Amino acid sequence: MRLQQRARNWRNGAAMAALALALAGPAFAAKDTLVVGMTLEPPGLDPTAGAASAIREVTWANIYEGLVRIDAQGEVKPALARSWEMSADGKVYTFKLATGVKFHDGAAFDCSVVKFSYERAVAPDSTNAQKAIFAPIDKTECPDPATAVVTLKHPAANFLFNMGWGDAVMISPASAANNKTTPVGTGPFKFKTWVKGDRVELTRNPDYWGAPAKLSAVTFRFISDPSAATAAMMAGDIDAFPGFQAAEAVAQFKANPKFAVKIGFTQGKTILGLNNAKKPFDDPRVRRALAHAIDRKALLEATYSGFGTVIGSHYAPTDPGYLDLANAYPYDPAKAKALLAEAGIKPGFEMTIHLPPPVYARRGGEVIAAFLQQVGVNAKLAPVEFPQWLDQVFRRSEFDATIISHTEARDIEIYARDKYYFNYANADFKPLYKAYTEETDHGKRVQIAQQMQRKLSEDQPNVFLYLLPKIGVWNAKVQGLWENIPIPANDMTAVSWAD
Repeated sequence: MRLQQRARNWRNGAAMAALALALAGPAFAAKDTLVVGMTLEPPGLDPTAGAASAIREVTWANIYEGLVRIDAQGEVKPALARSWEMSADGKVYTFKLATGVKFHDGAAFDCSVVKFSYERAVAPDSTNAQKAIFAPIDKTECPDPATAVVTLKHPAANFLFNMGWGDAVMISPASAANNKTTPVGTGPFKFKTWVKGDRVELTRNPDYWGAPAKLSAVTFRFISDPSAATAAMMAGDIDAFPGFQAAEAVAQFKANPKFAVKIGFTQGKTILGLNNAKKPFDDPRVRRALAHAIDRKALLEATYSGFGTVIGSHYAPTDPGYLDLANAYPYDPAKAKALLAEAGIKPGFEMTIHLPPPVYARRGGEVIAAFLQQVGVNAKLAPVEFPQWLDQVFRRSEFDATIISHTEARDIEIYARDKYYFNYANADFKPLYKAYTEETDHGKRVQIAQQMQRKLSEDQPNVFLYLLPKIGVWNAKVQGLWENIPIPANDMTAVSWAD
């Protein structure tokens, strides 16, 4: 059909535009610095005070550290806490902290910083985008400077994992107020400069408490246009693009031995987000109709040349207890029309889809609009820059629909929040999530996780589209970059150049 052909044309047209670049190869040289490409520029540099994944992609593990960290396989590992013990009832965690640690400004790290960081995260004036992950904490106590005792109100199945997120890094009281522009952490890299609209530069921390970084400096450059990103890689202006969005150019990079191409997984649950508090999106029949109206496989072909995984709920295939619900709403325009008619929606209904800059949104929006038009829905596309998206859509919920990828790991809890931007409110889901997080038996927790997935699939508060692929392209001599992204990160701590 024409829409599937359009999807192929997207890929082929973009590939031809970049093909000439393949004839010129970059002149790579051995070095100890790295230039990393990113699609989005972060709106700030404090991951505890903003929702944008780009903040974490620059700062997590590089500048800031938490008590624990998530490794490339998605496992919880020690960080500023060298070890920990959990009480038999699952409510008390005793962390043994690294000693002799200093922030980049010379301030000391000890238990008082842990207490400050966690209490700051849940304070009334907190701007932490994941404030809910700290809600189980009852109190943090410091029996001595090298020991932190965190008592929970109830067992929380994902507590340790969540404390490895960028939102849970340790913040010094002395520098907290200025971290958005001049970040100060304990990590192996120090902030050097931020040239707005272009790059953020980091340098190796010579006084790092742990194993020193192998790179002497890292520069993150921001290139939102996929063709420009391809050109920069080919020219050697960029050494690595861990989240490469020009999927149509993958073949040419694979054919060039100077590059490594790694296709992995992310936690990016990509959705057509719907404002459940706004008519007619408060009607589940309308939301289900939109789900039936979109051919997800054709959408993946258009946006990522077929890379990625179709999903049917807000859960990743790598998460414990994943339930494959990808076929719950098969592509069925007739069914979509029938549901819309049943809900009283007449042909010609108009809606607006706000599109942030990434390819999955801008390119995907045009494809989705074409599918919706076939069922009588006229979708107006409204491209916005990410700061505008954060303000209008995320903070103020002034939107009909949006296309966004939720990259946080195991974040199904956002559907249990009292207030979140898509305004899902279901009296049955909150008790399910509460039972899930307090259940200590793994088998029972898996069962509840699957109940939650089924509930979200049934309600379809957002149209669940696909899991973002992790397309990494970098100089073949670069070693130590993550092939998968279990959490939003560009971890530079073990990256080096081959001899």
